[in-house]
Amino acid sequence: MSDTTAQQAESKSLFAEHEKIHPLKVSGLYRKIKWFFLINMLAAYYIAPFLRWDRGPDAPGQMILFDIPHRRFYFGPIEIWPQEVYYFTGILMVASLLLFLTTAVAGRVWCGWWCPQTIWTDMFVTVERWIEGDRRKRIALDKAPMSLGKFTKRFIKHSAWMVIAWWTGGALVLYFADAFELVRGLTNDVAIFFTQILTLQLPSAPIHLGAWIWISIFAGVTYLMAGIAREQVCIYMCPWPRIQAALTDTEALNVTYRYDRGEPRNSVKKSVKLAAAGQAAGDCIDCNQCVWVCPTGTDIRLGMQLSCIDCGLCIDACDNIMSKVGRPKGLIAFDTDLNIERRLKGEKNSFRPVRPRTLTYLFAMFLSIGLIGWSLATRAITGINVLHDRNPLYVEEGDGSVRNGYTIRMLNMERKTRSFTLDVSGLQGAVISKVSEGVFVFEKSDKGSFIVEIGPDTTRELRVLVVLPAGRTISKSQPILFTAQDLETGEKLSRSDFFKGPGN
Repeated sequence: MSDTTAQQAESKSLFAEHEKIHPLKVSGLYRKIKWFFLINMLAAYYIAPFLRWDRGPDAPGQMILFDIPHRRFYFGPIEIWPQEVYYFTGILMVASLLLFLTTAVAGRVWCGWWCPQTIWTDMFVTVERWIEGDRRKRIALDKAPMSLGKFTKRFIKHSAWMVIAWWTGGALVLYFADAFELVRGLTNDVAIFFTQILTLQLPSAPIHLGAWIWISIFAGVTYLMAGIAREQVCIYMCPWPRIQAALTDTEALNVTYRYDRGEPRNSVKKSVKLAAAGQAAGDCIDCNQCVWVCPTGTDIRLGMQLSCIDCGLCIDACDNIMSKVGRPKGLIAFDTDLNIERRLKGEKNSFRPVRPRTLTYLFAMFLSIGLIGWSLATRAITGINVLHDRNPLYVEEGDGSVRNGYTIRMLNMERKTRSFTLDVSGLQGAVISKVSEGVFVFEKSDKGSFIVEIGPDTTRELRVLVVLPAGRTISKSQPILFTAQDLETGEKLSRSDFFKGPGN
């Protein structure tokens, strides 16, 4: 073969059309584990928006809610405000460390058992199997010419996929609005649409058009990723298998073909003949069941590969075959290459889930959880922030007094209105001359303080003017302290800033 022909053949193999993978149905321990996580995680996803949590009157009653219009996130008793976005950062850190820890202990089990892509793909493949049959029937159906029977099966399958995708997108939208109210609204939209169709009217735009658009987007993504792309997301699109190598080591358990036991491969009859003749014969009978059950089409006998998601289905398939041919289970198992080398040397297996790497991840994860918990337990539910005017820094009045302007933002995270007195200290003679909000100007109380009411679960931005009377000596910048005191509880909120002047 010429060099040009060889290059063309290699180019063709590199860009060959991707063969559709039809996983074979299998039963066993790891299949049961996958069913457990699939059922429970889907149930949690679909049910969670409807769970209630009593936060009092005029407060959202949904347990988990991303309230975008009011810029709040609710999770049970926890309410996160926009300025507390660092809590989300902390949660992401904990999730990342948990992912690192599981990877260091047992490889890509996240990908195989918990990843949403895996969960929904598994569900879509199950539906496909119910409608079109198991692996051989699906392959035969792919190769068969289009007929009424094939068209009917494909139509039913894709219709079922779209229904699942639609409910998936619909459930996701429910996390961003009150689930019961939105469901009633969407149902009403459907009723109006069909009423208009039946009365031969031109359908109008639905009331909840935004929700319908987002449901359609999420449903389309689910249908594409779980129904069409499937394993290609895990193999080509997901960055995690590329990152995994930096987070694991040689002692991490992974789905492993124990070639010390399996090689050389032979059929059952040939293995018996070789054993009788005193020649080497491995336990692997080259049945390819481990390849056919794999959701990504990985041949684990070729060693660790990026496409392996550590789901363990090949372990179930191999164990079933070993039982049928009367050989010990465990030819494919969660193991390490180091253990294979140890066994080849006649040494014992060694598993060390507790080691410096895993302890580091565990410590960092619990430290992050502790810091988040401590921060939530000790965070203030009221607050005050002060911002000095940048231009002008100060104003000299005609009578010789000096005036500074400030923007004060007061926060009340409670579900009731709170009243505060607003005073200034730290600079002798300085007084608050005016407090306003838009065109509204507050009046001083009998005691000379300004009283400000902050509504429940809200912030209030105030314009405050502080005046230093004429004749007072002032440097170019001098500290000043604003204090807001709750009239009911006596709680004080303080924030320091600077009073600017012309100087000496």
